[in-house]
Amino acid sequence: MFIRCFDVDFHVQVSGEATAPALLLIHSLGTSTHVWDDQAASLSGRYRVIRLDLRGHGLTTIVPGPGSIAQYARDTIAVLTALGVTHAHVAGLSIGGLVAQSIAAQAPSLVRSLVLCDTAMVIPPADGWHARAALVRRDGMAALADAVMQRWVTPGFMNTPAAHGLRAMLLRTPAEGYAGAAEAIAAADLTASTSTLTVPTLVIVGDQDQATPVAFAEAMHAAIKGSQLVVLPGAAHIPTIEFPADVTSAMSDFLSSH
Repeated sequence: MFIRCFDVDFHVQVSGEATAPALLLIHSLGTSTHVWDDQAASLSGRYRVIRLDLRGHGLTTIVPGPGSIAQYARDTIAVLTALGVTHAHVAGLSIGGLVAQSIAAQAPSLVRSLVLCDTAMVIPPADGWHARAALVRRDGMAALADAVMQRWVTPGFMNTPAAHGLRAMLLRTPAEGYAGAAEAIAAADLTASTSTLTVPTLVIVGDQDQATPVAFAEAMHAAIKGSQLVVLPGAAHIPTIEFPADVTSAMSDFLSSH
């Protein structure tokens, strides 16, 4: 389905019973709702699973110029409101985790729990993100695909059908959508607001993640009082694709207790 908010047409997927607890899954930079396919399939038996493509990603409208994490969060809150959702478990991967933290800070009564997967409160260096934005605007997504894939998955997974699908998601992301989101990451530092969160939180990270390494996850874990930390052995930056069962199991165990 498509839902219009702030003059943007958001592509939204909903699965599971309408009366079940809502579970929002927010994708990573350069992907789409499909990065959560395995988790959505497994968890929709117990939850109303909601996924949306962020601005400039998937089938959602491309909005020129720099994005902001706060605006992506407002977008998502508006989509949930349009769906009649007043409380939701919120999970985010990479930039999706930044958006999830911002949602919890902006609308604390909305969020029942947080799952922050391979993300951080701040992801430096800012000039690196600006360089990526300039590169894709000039040369297209193919110019960075090899380097991104090396961070996203481990070498042994690179030649699998699932990794090829992940690469296809990246290449099909509009360059302006990717660039705007990269600039949003460059400007984001959620340390102050995330340190005030009291919502039940699960932090997941792959021990081979180079983009948002274990140290970043440990910093979030320390900042959010009472949070839980799960480190996935052998996983890189996109474990929802490479280690789907492990991510789903960690999420299911956590969500069942909240």
